[in-house]
Amino acid sequence: MNKVSRRDFIKLSGLALGSLAFLPTTDGYPRNETPLPIGIARVTIREIDIFKEPSADSEVIDVLKRNELFPIYEELNYVYPDYTNSPRWYRLDHGFAASSYTQRVDDRCLHEPVYWFPKTGQLGEISVPYTRSYRYTDAYGWQPVYLLYYQSAHWIMDVDEGPDKRPWYKILDELLHIEYFVPATHMRVIHPDELTPISPEVPWEAKRVEVNLLDQKLTAYEGDQVVLHTLVSTGIPNMNLPGQIPTATPKGSFNVRVKMPSKHMGDGNLTDDITAYELPGVPWNCFFHETGVATHGTYWHHNYGRKMSHGCVNMTPEEAKWLYRWTLPESTEEIWEQRGFGTPVYVT
Repeated sequence: MNKVSRRDFIKLSGLALGSLAFLPTTDGYPRNETPLPIGIARVTIREIDIFKEPSADSEVIDVLKRNELFPIYEELNYVYPDYTNSPRWYRLDHGFAASSYTQRVDDRCLHEPVYWFPKTGQLGEISVPYTRSYRYTDAYGWQPVYLLYYQSAHWIMDVDEGPDKRPWYKILDELLHIEYFVPATHMRVIHPDELTPISPEVPWEAKRVEVNLLDQKLTAYEGDQVVLHTLVSTGIPNMNLPGQIPTATPKGSFNVRVKMPSKHMGDGNLTDDITAYELPGVPWNCFFHETGVATHGTYWHHNYGRKMSHGCVNMTPEEAKWLYRWTLPESTEEIWEQRGFGTPVYVT
């Protein structure tokens, strides 16, 4: 199998700013009706198996490790083609991989640094598959901390010289209140126009969100009109441990109470361990339950339509961002945490 390492991925970009050009080589691509890959995916867990056929009962022919990148030639529902919740498979240049523990990364890569930010900070999102952040202290100098992943969102406070003497963005972690740095070229600064409210003229009482736990679907309504209908991943029941919050998504009638465009979830430890339960920069959070359950974007799996979470409603980052902009209370680009009695959320 022709695996794409991170070094190869950057090499494919030609180190150019803007879009990547995934150019075919003479060898290695299938000689059929789809000679070029449709995209790139990243492995999000310790390892995934590559099967001879799109079935877990098929022969395992290879293994991909955490954070390896690989080209995709087709995405398909093989077992139950007419069932939207069916597990999805990727066809690779040699074999098939389940999409469950992968993240699709598109051709956005490097960006020109921005050299001015408001005192309140400005949102940015990671635009490369992953990047290592570093923290600086007088006592220890530059030390590695979190890996930050594609489409995670972070508050950029300033730009400074990094360990390679190039521009790096200073990020402020909203949970730990510490600063760490990432290469400026690895982040896309989010323009305020991207966060303007959607349908602000629609009355408060006309908007509602319904989450169906059986179908693993979320539907947003304006009156009787459906404005968003999509697959999600809700909480896995029976993951409960003594003294911990239940992991099943709670049923009932709720309201969006807090909106945060960036949230550090997990155990809240400062670490460089990529296997630790740390999820800095979870994007586009709409909290609707007192235990911290929210709708939010997800960068650690691609298994929508099946239960995957610790209680939250996992969505694609793009759809979570749309819902963040559409729900009440309204929020603006400079607000880290917007509170208010907002859009109803019904979980059934």
